[in-house]
Amino acid sequence: MLRTAAAVLSLATAAVLTGCASADTSTGSTPSSASAFKPATQKEGSQITVWADSTRLPSVEAYQKAHPDVKMDIVTYDGGADGSTYLQSKVQLFDRTGSGWPDVVFGSPTDVTWASEPTTADAQPFAAPLDSDLVPQTTLDGFAKGSLSPCQFNDHTYCLRNDIAQVVLWYNQDLMNKWGYDVPTTWEQYEALGKQVAKDHPGYLIGSVGDTNSHESYFWSGQCPAFELTKPDTLRTDLQDPNCTKMASLLDGLIDAKAVTTKGFFSQGFAKDSGSKVLMAYGPSWYGQYLFKTAFETPAKQIAAAAPLKWEGETTAATGNVGGGVWMVSSHSGNLKASTDLVTWLTTSDENQAAAPTYPAYTKAAEAWLANPTNSDYFANDVSGPFKEAANEVWTGWSNTKFSDATAWSSVVLPALTAGKSLTSTLAAWQKEISNEAKAQGYKVTNQ
Repeated sequence: MLRTAAAVLSLATAAVLTGCASADTSTGSTPSSASAFKPATQKEGSQITVWADSTRLPSVEAYQKAHPDVKMDIVTYDGGADGSTYLQSKVQLFDRTGSGWPDVVFGSPTDVTWASEPTTADAQPFAAPLDSDLVPQTTLDGFAKGSLSPCQFNDHTYCLRNDIAQVVLWYNQDLMNKWGYDVPTTWEQYEALGKQVAKDHPGYLIGSVGDTNSHESYFWSGQCPAFELTKPDTLRTDLQDPNCTKMASLLDGLIDAKAVTTKGFFSQGFAKDSGSKVLMAYGPSWYGQYLFKTAFETPAKQIAAAAPLKWEGETTAATGNVGGGVWMVSSHSGNLKASTDLVTWLTTSDENQAAAPTYPAYTKAAEAWLANPTNSDYFANDVSGPFKEAANEVWTGWSNTKFSDATAWSSVVLPALTAGKSLTSTLAAWQKEISNEAKAQGYKVTNQ
């Protein structure tokens, strides 16, 4: 059965307004621990309610078709909006009414930060700790290095990562060959090439800092401690760290040379006006299909991918991540087996992930995804090498927090860049805004 979230929520809201709320008695008593996982009484074969966004809906329906004996109530909602509080507000409502929790939900990593903690003193965390006899450790070990970090709090794993968006270096191989340029492997080479391109071929670009997630490509990859949780309740944000100032300086020079644009790749009119002049782009693994192929309409066999850049003198690269969703199982589910089987199948099965729209976080499923011609035939080179390398190099020092990392960048940095200010000059204001957001969410903030 397929429903929308609105139909489900109207029932829960009515319960609050009419005073019908009741304590969760599925375990025989009201939950008394803020952190302990107390499974509800299990009923084998009972129906599970699944909340998924429209993108993931076909996968859930495919599971239902392949497992007709599993009773499922499928609800569509906007579960992929990073920074959205929709799911959180509804779980808070269900905690007050004592019923209504979905068994399985798709969400963003930001959702896990609150779902791993109780919403009230007498509630238990919404997300079930999957490493507590639900998902085998061998399965958890099969995810790309660091990809489950957004799921991990208080020494437990509260979600399974659906996909990742590891950052790689995209480039137009035809133009690079035509102009005799070598693909850079270091940030210093990238900087030098950008200035050479600006001189030799004015108007051509090697990057953009104008999108709401551009900082995740550059500053996250540069290991800038903008969002580093040193403790669960303590956020370190230090944009005067050398890793931050070095990246800002590099980009300022390329912006001044007009090799990196302050207009967003996804901004209105960019594809039409400048899409054909993007020589390189430092960005996520989905750029190939969704930026170059779909937005820019670059012909096939021109765009290639290279491994993440590193600073000269470094032996290994670090990279950022721009996207990727998670699946959570409710701690209130009366059918944990069916719920866990579903999220495991969705995230790890070749049957589902080989045809997924973005790169799977589960390593073996990623191999199947890369073997699918739909995900590789467009490119000028074999992207599997760069993709797999980058998948294991995402820097874990950029932490998953209770607030979106895009807000401060969008509200402070992007307007300053549009006004002609340098990145370096905005670092202090950017840090202050991050600190204010963190404090509003209850974090202690430090720059040490």
